[in-house]
Amino acid sequence: MRAWLAIVGGLAVGAGIAWWLARDDGRHAASRQATAPRNGAAVDTRPSLYRWRDDAGVLQITEQPPKGRRYERIDRDTPAGIRVSGEGADTQE
Repeated sequence: MRAWLAIVGGLAVGAGIAWWLARDDGRHAASRQATAPRNGAAVDTRPSLYRWRDDAGVLQITEQPPKGRRYERIDRDTPAGIRVSGEGADTQE
């Protein structure tokens, strides 16, 4: 009888913790609403740079995409598992 009581009590405590962690109390609703797009499309919030060429053909790299031009988006963060260092790159002896 004690074993069943312990099992039922453990399940009740687990259910209570699960409810507590999954509840939506509205504290973060404003921040979710501010970043959620209105049309339901996903928004990429990773920091990016934009590479494009101006009218003179000069390569530009900016934090904002140009208006009315083709551009390439560049992620600022390196992908996981890639280590960036300047050691041993193009050295001449």
